[in-house]
Amino acid sequence: MEFKKIVLSIFSIFLFVSVGFGQSSLELKKQRERLDKEIAELQKILSAKTQEKLLSQREVSALSKQLDLREDKISTINSELRIINNNIASNNKIVDKLKDELEKLRQDYEKMILFAFRNKNSYNKMMFIFASKDFNQAFKRVKYLQQFTDARKVKVSEIEGHKKQIELKLAQLQRDKQTQQALLKEQQSERNVIAKDKAAHSQQLSQIVKEERGFKGQLTKKQQEKRRLDAAIKSAIAREVEAARKAEEERRRRLAEAEAKKSGTTVAEAEKKIEKKTGSAVLNNSPEATKLSAGFSSNRGRLPWPVSQGNIVRNYGNVTVERGVRDFYDYIRIRTADNASVKSIFEGTVIRVINMGSSAVIVQHGEYLSVYSNLKSVSVRNGQKISTGTVIGTTDSDPDAGYSYVDLSVYRGQTHMNPSSWIAR
Repeated sequence: MEFKKIVLSIFSIFLFVSVGFGQSSLELKKQRERLDKEIAELQKILSAKTQEKLLSQREVSALSKQLDLREDKISTINSELRIINNNIASNNKIVDKLKDELEKLRQDYEKMILFAFRNKNSYNKMMFIFASKDFNQAFKRVKYLQQFTDARKVKVSEIEGHKKQIELKLAQLQRDKQTQQALLKEQQSERNVIAKDKAAHSQQLSQIVKEERGFKGQLTKKQQEKRRLDAAIKSAIAREVEAARKAEEERRRRLAEAEAKKSGTTVAEAEKKIEKKTGSAVLNNSPEATKLSAGFSSNRGRLPWPVSQGNIVRNYGNVTVERGVRDFYDYIRIRTADNASVKSIFEGTVIRVINMGSSAVIVQHGEYLSVYSNLKSVSVRNGQKISTGTVIGTTDSDPDAGYSYVDLSVYRGQTHMNPSSWIAR
């Protein structure tokens, strides 16, 4: 009876360990499956390279993240292996105990068989019964012989039961060892991938740093070309504003002289009574210019695009160009089809056509000005009055960008404004 309690206790311990292992292992397997899914998703990013020979910064970041995930996966595998190894050790102990108990059962059974062999004939059994002192003793001896026979059957059943338990435990151990081998193989595979990816990561990161330096150099050159064009545009606008300012001063001086002769006061005193225009207002030097300014201002957010079809690929303001390079742009860049027609966004006068590699056209709308840069050809001339929608040229292509575009700027006097807030959305 005590032996049955021991076996039951051992079996309960094994069942508890097995349940605990099952729960922990299931959670770890789910975690490993989640990591596999994330690795697969990041692998798609790495596989999305098109014509570039080198990994982009985004791909390098994805590769770095993938390396971290693979390290996490190895960590998860190690946790699974620890649980499996503990389970194997526990099962081995249980199997050893069951084998010891089985050996004890066999020894007891051998003794029972040996005793039965010595008393196998009916004569010996009858002599054992008839040798009793009284009826009660004879009855007890009969019951003993019956119990002895039953005990032999029970022992046989217990031996068979222990054999089955040992077989089950050995089968579980075999499955655990197979799982262990599979995990070790997967772990080694992940380590091989990590070693390979780390080498590729280091090489590509080094190449990108080198490429970034070259890109920054090219960007600096382009920025210098753009700055020269911008300087020419701003210089032309500044000259226009300065000329308007001087014309305004001359107008006030003439009005002051006329008023002084009429009223008998000094020119200085008369000039103080005349309204003085400042800033961009000096460009409103005629009724026509004032009307244009009012019309341009009232159409804010409703002005037509300078091209029939296109999309903004560079916004106004502080922008990250590529790979950590930042710059400020006082224009918007609109991507177009090759040789697309560029049109004026409002009526006005062409005050300057600039040719510096590609061309730029400045159109004045009273105190407002619009500038169209990166033109391959120009179809207007200095001083020409144009209407809204007048074709002023065609877009030029950019071999580095791989497409054609036009840069649109809007100024109020010499102050640049965000063109996106002026054209229709």
